Amino acid sequence: MAAGLQGYTQTLDNLDKAVFGVGEELNYKLKYGIFTAAEANLKVVESTQKFDNKPAYHIIADGNTAGTFNVFYKVRNRYESFVDKTTLMPFYYTENRKEGSYKHTDKVTFNHKDGKIKADKGEFEFKGQMFDFVSAYYFARSLDISKIKIGQTIDMPYFLEDGIHKLNITYLGKEQVKCSMGTFNCLKFNPTIIPGKIFKKNSKLYLWITDDANRIPVRAHVEVIVGSLTMDLTGAKGLKYPLNPVKK
Repeated sequence: MAAGLQGYTQTLDNLDKAVFGVGEELNYKLKYGIFTAAEANLKVVESTQKFDNKPAYHIIADGNTAGTFNVFYKVRNRYESFVDKTTLMPFYYTENRKEGSYKHTDKVTFNHKDGKIKADKGEFEFKGQMFDFVSAYYFARSLDISKIKIGQTIDMPYFLEDGIHKLNITYLGKEQVKCSMGTFNCLKFNPTIIPGKIFKKNSKLYLWITDDANRIPVRAHVEVIVGSLTMDLTGAKGLKYPLNPVKK
């Protein structure tokens, strides 16, 4: 964070500020050079289950490797989050990950009143707001960032893979970006990533989000151990607001 700038955080205080709704579906392709390495689908449906007698959104995120990448490193991941329609805080979260020979599943219940998470491998305590990885993304989209300045950071704690982490998202300014669905005026961010088998220690992830009422990611770029990956928006339907590409 730049010197003299404070962390920027804000809560969502009512549903009217939520930028998504039931029926929204986003499709992405992850490309390694000219090759499609993976595909992802995110959709919002009505939850058939209530939590604490409250209605919920059921958000489903699927990610799969594609084509020849299935031969080298097959990935079949599904993340599901059930979030409060009023606060957008998560009630319940599941993940089912199959990445090569690695498998991981979890079922997570959030108790925001007592500040406790109950997961398959035990209980975890937290203070303040807490998300899973999926609900953090949808919550962040709905934040009022009209006054954010370049260099300021949004900090979001989330639970993933048997532990609590913190996602730091730094705002870098505005840019026009082209994707498969057109050219859009965007807000550019730099989310933190965790180094591992794929990412280098100094890898930078850049994310471009539409500078409109929808706030949907249209493009992302990250360096990996060898080369780089680019995420591209290939489909969007059921949006709460019109999607407005730049007219040539």
